[in-house]
Amino acid sequence: MVHAPARPPAGAPPVRINLYSDTQTRPGPAMKEAMMRAEVGDEQHGDDPTVHALCDRMAALMGKEAAIYLPSGTMCNVIAILTHCGKGDEVVAHETSHILHSEGGTHAALTGVQILPLKGERGQFSADDVRAVIRPKTRYAPPQRLLEVEQTANIGGGTVWPLAQLNAVAKVAHEQGWSTHMDGARLMNACVAAGISAKEMVAQYDSVWLDFTKGLGAPLGAVLCGTDAFIGQAWRWKQRLGGSMRQAGICAAACLYALDHNVERLAEDHANAKALARGLRQIEGVVVEEPDTNLVFFDIKGTGLTVEALQARLALQGIAVSGLGGRVRACTHLDVSAPMIEEAVAAIREAIGR
Repeated sequence: MVHAPARPPAGAPPVRINLYSDTQTRPGPAMKEAMMRAEVGDEQHGDDPTVHALCDRMAALMGKEAAIYLPSGTMCNVIAILTHCGKGDEVVAHETSHILHSEGGTHAALTGVQILPLKGERGQFSADDVRAVIRPKTRYAPPQRLLEVEQTANIGGGTVWPLAQLNAVAKVAHEQGWSTHMDGARLMNACVAAGISAKEMVAQYDSVWLDFTKGLGAPLGAVLCGTDAFIGQAWRWKQRLGGSMRQAGICAAACLYALDHNVERLAEDHANAKALARGLRQIEGVVVEEPDTNLVFFDIKGTGLTVEALQARLALQGIAVSGLGGRVRACTHLDVSAPMIEEAVAAIREAIGR
């Protein structure tokens, strides 16, 4: 049975402070105005100038030859793997990666690849970890084709891979003749936190994508970047999977607006996340992981309360948080202000102490 997403308990008021996810952001008036002014055409036919402008800008931002606009980040990962790999090939990725945990088993169902999970603290692994899983090139072993990393590492705690470590694991992969792919859903969070340009951050990765529906606040879309040849083949998979769109410039305009206005302000989300972590540490029984970016994970086992119970109690106060990997996750974003953080800490303290 497939279960629908969890709903607030009966009688819960509307959500006032949404720490559930940065995917919950909603476009503001200025972004909506940009969308309404967008020049549009048939995206599938190659006639949408706003989509072209977005893809050109993203390719330049990432230092890649070309880019393709897609409906979702999951589709970016699926299309990237379909383009890099064939059925029966092996992808090396962290054991907590999005492609393993949050894409509905699509790589078993559609791509036909085998994913080899690597261990490593906080969603990251080392060059030595990669070397340790290199298989002999025999007919008995699956061909290893792709190394995948996630920047930031979500289940790892929203952690930022250090540039030297990103480059080191990519170097091992390229020495073996593998391709490299970066799930860059929250890449700009990592760039802002580390003070490193996106182009430098992704230089050793053959493909990379950025999600515009998280901290950047757009309502739809992600952009996948790579070589001209890679993107050309990605277009075939986009067509096959039903990802081609029509007057998509309306949504692409929101992404362009986000690049202009919502990147540098990610630092505010990071500051709010650190303030939230500081407040949570003052609550007895709560163990908090220090956030690198906008994701705050905390363990409440010491309080005697379950994650689900805390979610239900907070929902009655109009506050939403998520549960992930047995921990509570609170996500800061452009719709969460510093005063909301203070209110959330007080509400969590009250809910735990009740």
